[in-house]
Amino acid sequence: MVDILRGGITRNTLYSMRDSGLVIQMARGLYRLAEMAPPSQSDLVTVAAKVPHAVIYLVSALFFHELTTQIPHEVWIAIPRNREPPRLDFPPIRVSRLTDVAFKTGIEKHSVDGKMVSVYSREKTLADCFSRRNEVGLDVAIEALKFYLAQGNVKVDLIMDYAAKLRVAKTMQPYLEALL
Repeated sequence: MVDILRGGITRNTLYSMRDSGLVIQMARGLYRLAEMAPPSQSDLVTVAAKVPHAVIYLVSALFFHELTTQIPHEVWIAIPRNREPPRLDFPPIRVSRLTDVAFKTGIEKHSVDGKMVSVYSREKTLADCFSRRNEVGLDVAIEALKFYLAQGNVKVDLIMDYAAKLRVAKTMQPYLEALL
């Protein structure tokens, strides 16, 4: 909404446009033109706009990278440990607060419907899943690893580097060896 106001459109005009159907309110303070196609991953775009310091994490990152059959019912995000968790009315989010090393490692920027979204890389997401296997389930972590290997472009050294940083290398190694 701030961008709209900076562009010279008043709140009254915006609300009038919303009421007449020219714009659609996606979330509080977030609008799009009605004639535009709906965003393909609108929840990720909404979270990226509302919480720019967050990174798409765990199951949502798996879904983004097509490494799971799970359909996340909330957007999983990571924030630095010392940040206050965001409060959003919509979409539902699950927040994990990470240490500096865990938070800053493996971040990629992707353009989703014209908006830059921070998402952890495929390899970092795999290490995260094994690190948080009690939260996401070991079956989800193993499934993600199988999908990753099936997609090709396998970077075992990078996975193990992330796993070492997250202190799960000894946990991940047998699964990697069994599937390779």
